Amino acid sequence: MANEYKKTMNLPSTSFPMRASLATREPERLKVWRENNVYEMVRKKNAGHDKFVLHDGPPYANGPIHIGHAMNKVSKDIINRYWMMQGRDVPYVPGWDCHGQPIEHKVEEKVGTKKFNEMPAAEIREMCNKFAVENIELQKSGFRRLGVLGDWDHPYLTLYHQHDAADIEVFKAMFDKGMVYRGHKPVHWCTHCHTALAEAEIEYGDEVSPAIFVRFEMTTTPAGLEDWAGKLFVDIWTTTPWTLPADDAVILHPEATYVAVKHDGAAELMAEALVARDCEKFGYGEPELVCGADGEPWRMTGEQLCHNKYKQPIFGDQGVEGEFIYADYVTLDDGTGIVHAAPGHGVDDYNAGSKFGIPVVMPVDDDGRFYVGDEMGTGGPWSGMEVNEANPKIIEWLGERGMLILHEDINHSYPHCWRCHQPVLFRATDQWFISMDKTGLRAEALDTIENKVAWYPEHAKNRIGAMVEGRPDWCISRQRNWGVPIPSFTCEDCGETVVNDATLDAVIKLFHEKGSDAWFTDKPEDYLGEACVCPKCGGHHLKAGKDILDVWWDSGVSWKAVCEFRDELQYPADMYLEGSDQHRGWFQSSLLTSLGANDIAPYKAVVSQGFTLDGQGRKMSKSLGNVIDPNKVCAEMGADILRLWVASTDTSHDVAVDHEILARTSDAYRRFRNTFRFLLGELEGQFDPEHDLVPVDEMERYDLLVLARACDMHEKVSEAYAGYRFYQVYRALYDFVVTELSNGYLNATKDRMYCDEPGSKSRRSAQTCWYYLLEMLLRDLQPILSFTTDEVMAHLPESARDGQTFAALLDWWSEPLSHDEVAKLLDEYNVLLEARGAYTKANEAALAAGTVSEKTSQATRCVLTLPAEQLELVRGSEAMLAEAFVCSEVELACGDELACEVLPAHGEKCPRCWNWRPLGADGLCCRCSHAVAAATKVE
Repeated sequence: MANEYKKTMNLPSTSFPMRASLATREPERLKVWRENNVYEMVRKKNAGHDKFVLHDGPPYANGPIHIGHAMNKVSKDIINRYWMMQGRDVPYVPGWDCHGQPIEHKVEEKVGTKKFNEMPAAEIREMCNKFAVENIELQKSGFRRLGVLGDWDHPYLTLYHQHDAADIEVFKAMFDKGMVYRGHKPVHWCTHCHTALAEAEIEYGDEVSPAIFVRFEMTTTPAGLEDWAGKLFVDIWTTTPWTLPADDAVILHPEATYVAVKHDGAAELMAEALVARDCEKFGYGEPELVCGADGEPWRMTGEQLCHNKYKQPIFGDQGVEGEFIYADYVTLDDGTGIVHAAPGHGVDDYNAGSKFGIPVVMPVDDDGRFYVGDEMGTGGPWSGMEVNEANPKIIEWLGERGMLILHEDINHSYPHCWRCHQPVLFRATDQWFISMDKTGLRAEALDTIENKVAWYPEHAKNRIGAMVEGRPDWCISRQRNWGVPIPSFTCEDCGETVVNDATLDAVIKLFHEKGSDAWFTDKPEDYLGEACVCPKCGGHHLKAGKDILDVWWDSGVSWKAVCEFRDELQYPADMYLEGSDQHRGWFQSSLLTSLGANDIAPYKAVVSQGFTLDGQGRKMSKSLGNVIDPNKVCAEMGADILRLWVASTDTSHDVAVDHEILARTSDAYRRFRNTFRFLLGELEGQFDPEHDLVPVDEMERYDLLVLARACDMHEKVSEAYAGYRFYQVYRALYDFVVTELSNGYLNATKDRMYCDEPGSKSRRSAQTCWYYLLEMLLRDLQPILSFTTDEVMAHLPESARDGQTFAALLDWWSEPLSHDEVAKLLDEYNVLLEARGAYTKANEAALAAGTVSEKTSQATRCVLTLPAEQLELVRGSEAMLAEAFVCSEVELACGDELACEVLPAHGEKCPRCWNWRPLGADGLCCRCSHAVAAATKVE
């Protein structure tokens, strides 16, 4: 019987395909976007409006994109698309970091280290340039495939002449303020890459090191120990025996108490708090302390012991002495409470030594080897050895002379070079630095972080704040080839280092005209003109220096070279977004250079994200076979799956991704796609909003309540987008679509859609709500499902497209109900939602108990009991509740709490709509009888 009524029903029909086939359709859509210049169309549409500038942190151009790149670029695109829909002018200029060790390291790997070291700088730079440009095109293709809108034809590259000149313009501004200086200080030094490294270029890994306790013979007698007849030693602890040839001080805590422990006729100084532990460790037995003249154990604080002397452990027999000093960073957690100091091999030692006038000794060369012979005062059997190779020799040497107390190996975290991954040294060299404190840069940065920048997540300000507070002066010089030269010259007549406004202006002009390559291919001193004179001796023989700028400086000044330089952008930028590692990298170098030059932060807000890990929380690596290749995912599943995965995760923390997670994301995508298709099925070709839209005050109550809930949902989504919490957007929309629409409202109202007369007001009311839902979901999901929403656009009636062809051109949804109207209706909607949940549970219980036999809910009725306050909200809405429950009838009752009793339906099953209702003479329910008659009349 049902088949004969099929032609009288409004069954869904849409050309929107069920199968997404994203992997094949998305490239076609990308081609259309490019041919129609969609990015430019959006810019033109919003021209003259307030700007929103998300300044792109430049990735290194050193290989295909990885899943971390995908998360980064998709996140930026989601943000940009949201603000585009808000009507903001959103210029997005992607960029690439083209200089620095990462690319130079790739070139070295390609040609081999031996050949690389023999190549002239100009040839190395040419190869690096070629490598960078090739990889830029490779990465650009990957980013575009993700659906990221931007000015891909005019990106910024840090190798452009303008960028080279901007580096020096910022250098000059900070130099003129007295922030730049050249000093001989310990820095992280990579012996493989032969360059200084900043903290941002360091990674930490576990290393096994020889920890030794050593006794140094004292050459002075502390006050109160004059009557001691034996030798006096000071006991120290170190994990770097190879630094002992550079020792020239021991450091104590100023407030700690130190005592002298008797051992083998001598006395050894150590912290009183550690005596029991150390004596047991050393095998000294029960400790016995040296007493003073008063008969009490002798005690002195670190501050009181200051300036005592001892024989330098290696060169003491040659008359070299070390000195007692103190510093707050010495702890009583390990060792003896006394550490040896080699100011040339550690920042803390250098800073402590500087306060007491302790000299810097550096016996180690660029390769990490001790200088041969006595040319640096080293001597010893370790001359010419690499420092770690020398460790056992030095330990053996100490043991033979009775100075070694104990040797044990420990596993501890140790700094490594971020490119070659080899352990680094702290080594004093001549470098260029930015002072953090001389002109108040640190204080200004901390104030800016705390009070003048918005951080997402908010606690990120604590992370970068701690890093800025604890960082040493910024070492900005590198001893490499591929980068922007530091504009310094050496006078060959007197050896003076020459940097001044005249030379800097000449270099800026040179770099604008010819780029930094001219420094290596030409003689930059030839371009100095009148600036080619030494201010010290008046000589004209100036020779260009070889150091280049830290790559973090190079990318950090992009606010100058890009945001301030390009007319379509603005400085400061509205936002920077990168991984959390950039708190010590790009976020920080950008902040320090912008504050240093202009006293203003380069950004108004910063979004930081975690790292991508596999499903088990492990770092991705080819050896583990757990790498997710975004290009492969796009080719097999589609970019919208990746985009939805990004949106579904809280990227402020580390993010897991593997094939199983992507498969679940694909399932979630199908729920969204099927909802779009379901909505289009009753709208495409059947509903024109220009003529068929029902005014909100004339809509059926159920439709109006759901519309209010849609407005409420849209407001929450907007707040989440504006707060850059994409995962909340995803979660809210997914739960709304699955729970409240697919399993709720859409399922309930399809009866009206399918069975009511096509043009009836009740059906038009439902279509109006479905249309508004489609409008809302189309806009709320456009920043995330950019390809799919664009596909949906093609199936909308012309009057529903806001005159646009592409979803990216849509404005944000204009809610058809006011905020106050929504608030009033939501209470009623929530009662309906709660009641529907109670009915569902009661129906399941009734089926299990045999109270009802038909599995379809249409064959049931229910008695719904509500508290008075809730009952008042839905009184008179029994028909609406029955539709929402998809049952035949609802009877309302008042009670203390929500309850629902499910019973068999009255009436009979209508053969057309399958609802249980009284049937007429034609065997149909009243509604179906009218609909069939109307359809027959039309025929």
